[in-house]
Amino acid sequence: MTYGSDETLTVLVYSDDRNTRAQVTSALGRRPAADLPELEYLECATTPAVLRALEKGGVDLCVFDGEAVPAGGLGLARQVKDEIYGCPPVLVLIGRPQDSWLAAWSRADAAISQPVDQVALAEAAATLLRARLGARTLSS
Repeated sequence: MTYGSDETLTVLVYSDDRNTRAQVTSALGRRPAADLPELEYLECATTPAVLRALEKGGVDLCVFDGEAVPAGGLGLARQVKDEIYGCPPVLVLIGRPQDSWLAAWSRADAAISQPVDQVALAEAAATLLRARLGARTLSS
């Protein structure tokens, strides 16, 4: 399925580290897969900024850094899943593959270990965005 060319998707990237945010936006690029619309990025360095953005709406995917300080992305993922109605899918970056149990606890929809594997991140993001678009189409 191909989506409208005038449509864009918004990806919220949360990390206190600007280099991590840059790695994510660089790995995903303008579009993580040819069948998806172009991406816009909303970069957040603090938890309050993430919560404000999600409360406004319009976010299609969240990518949270599990190693962010002072509030890690895993705890934030669990919080937004509990508090934000219609929460977009959340992809967390975990410190190592053994931390996948923490990603499950956080209720994240997907997890990628750091350092960021560009192909794995793009594939996971594309899968979550396709599901989000499918759900949006069904509800309209």
